[in-house]
Amino acid sequence: MALPRPRRTLRPGDLIEISRFGYEHWAIYVGHGFVVHLAPPSEIAGAGAASVLSALTNKAIVKKELLSAVAGRDNYRVNNKHDDRYRPLPSNKIVKQAEELVGQELPYSLTSDNCEHFVNQLRYGVSRSDQVTDAVTTVSVAAGVLAAAGLVGLLLARSKRERQ
Repeated sequence: MALPRPRRTLRPGDLIEISRFGYEHWAIYVGHGFVVHLAPPSEIAGAGAASVLSALTNKAIVKKELLSAVAGRDNYRVNNKHDDRYRPLPSNKIVKQAEELVGQELPYSLTSDNCEHFVNQLRYGVSRSDQVTDAVTTVSVAAGVLAAAGLVGLLLARSKRERQ
C-alpha cells in the first residue's frame, strides 16, 4: 500500500512513516526538512534498505538527514497513530532528545529495537512497534489455524480407523 505525501505542514516531533518494499521505515521530524532515524552504519541516504541492513548488523546509527533524502522516491506520511492512546511529549523535548542521540550507535533488533520502537520512544516515551505486533499476531493466528486443522485431521483419521 503506497503512502501519500503529507498534505499538512510537518511539525517537529511528528512521526514519519516511509513506505518501503515490504515494510515501513520510521523517522521523527525535527524541523527545517530534517528527520532523525535509525540507519545501518553503511547506509547511503535514500538507498531504501535501512531496516533490512540494520537487521543484518544488529546495530544502527542515529542519523539526522533531510527527509527528502531518507524517503527518496518512496511515499511517506505523518502518522502520529498513538496520540489517542499515549500523550505525546512536548515537541521541544522530542526534538532535543532525538538530536542528542544523533551519531550514537544503538543495538538493533527487528523484534525489540527497530526504527518504529525508536520513534515511538521519542514521541511517547513508550517503545513499541505495531509492525512487530501485527507480524506476531499473524503468525500466531496462522499457527492456531494450522494446529486446529491438524487436530481435525487427526480426529477424522482416528474416527475412520475406529469404524474399520
